[in-house]
Amino acid sequence: MSFRGFQKSVIRAPQQFKARFNIGEHTKDAVYIDSERRFQELETETKRLHDESKKYFDAINGMLTHQIEFSKAMSELYKPISGRMSDPGSLEVQGNPDGIRACEEYEAIVKDLQETLAPELEMIESRVIRPANELLDVVKVIRKTALKREHKKLDYDRHRQTLKKLQDKKERSAKDEKALWKAENDVEQATQEFNYFNDLLKEELPRLFELEQEFIRPLFQSFYYMQLNIFYTLHEKMQDCDIGYFDLTLDVLEAFHKKRGDIQEQAEKLSIVKFKTTGQKRPPVKYGNRPALEGNKPPALITAGPSSSAASTTTPKIGAYNKQAEAGEVNPPPPYSPPATNGSITPGLAAIAAAKSKPPPPKPKPSRLSGAPPAETVTALYDYAAQAEGDLTFRTGDVIEIVSRTKNENEWWTGKLNGKSGQFPGKFVLPPMPTLVRTTANPPLFAGNYVKLNS
Repeated sequence: MSFRGFQKSVIRAPQQFKARFNIGEHTKDAVYIDSERRFQELETETKRLHDESKKYFDAINGMLTHQIEFSKAMSELYKPISGRMSDPGSLEVQGNPDGIRACEEYEAIVKDLQETLAPELEMIESRVIRPANELLDVVKVIRKTALKREHKKLDYDRHRQTLKKLQDKKERSAKDEKALWKAENDVEQATQEFNYFNDLLKEELPRLFELEQEFIRPLFQSFYYMQLNIFYTLHEKMQDCDIGYFDLTLDVLEAFHKKRGDIQEQAEKLSIVKFKTTGQKRPPVKYGNRPALEGNKPPALITAGPSSSAASTTTPKIGAYNKQAEAGEVNPPPPYSPPATNGSITPGLAAIAAAKSKPPPPKPKPSRLSGAPPAETVTALYDYAAQAEGDLTFRTGDVIEIVSRTKNENEWWTGKLNGKSGQFPGKFVLPPMPTLVRTTANPPLFAGNYVKLNS
């Protein structure tokens, strides 16, 4: 919009507001109102005809293109995935040659159908879509004329109201006389402009409606027969589609179930299909190297006993607690609080120590005082639901009796809980300490961040 047009919009705004809310006097022409209503319907229906015919044209082209791409995708699925593509002789025939051949035959039929329908689709473009677009261009020009007529009506009503206010004054000054003379000229000019556009549209719109009927009728007939030819060609081509891979004599559902067989049942038996994770959210820990393999770094406090340099300190360590347990003291230790060290505790150990606020349970009596060796146990870190037959289900905090296990916590161990035996992942539990007395010369190895001394 130009600056001049913006100025006119600001001047017309009060009168436009009054016209919208029917305030004051407004010019109304019943003949033009009816013509404008019919013209608006013509504009809407013409745009709908153009859009729908364009959608139909794109839908037929898209349907054929999608069918070709579908056959290509199915062919890729049927192809074998073993061997090297650069060496065709190394390919092992593990695919479905019959399915690949059927896809190729179907693709050839659809491509031939696409070439056959190309002239019909071109006729839709030239005889329906393009003429409808030309009619839309004509309608847009008429809509601009109707908008200009509306603006002239606003100016006509505005100037008439101004003139009426000046004429209703009983005593007019020289300034009022001058304004009255200007208002009369503005009303005369606005009347001429408004009558020109109003009469033009009242005369031309009925002629447009007559021509529109003559224009739409052949357009609709052409579109009907073009659709008829397209559907007939599709029916004939697909009816003659003879691919030995498909049995077209059977019902659709019957043929589908026959081809599928028991594949769905076999797929549902796979353990990866039923796999799901349950239980608490794992803490955001980082898996680092084992303390015994860190070279010159000092061992972690939670896995190593007191060193010779730290023997004189008064801070309680886990090693000191073990010595008391060996001597027969079974009193529960105070809650563990991580001491301020210079990086000897990893971030993962600090996260677990902060999450465990409860003090550890009291230590059992030393094994040398009992008649039979105690069973080896571990404590569950997370909830675990059995994923397959033979797995052991447990919840966080359950104490599991070890039946057999390996040194690698990433493998599956065998344990017993509540009289039921089964396998479970070693990473889901806290492994036990191999001995009650540990030294820095021979520190035990444990599963990184999953270390705890069971009672």
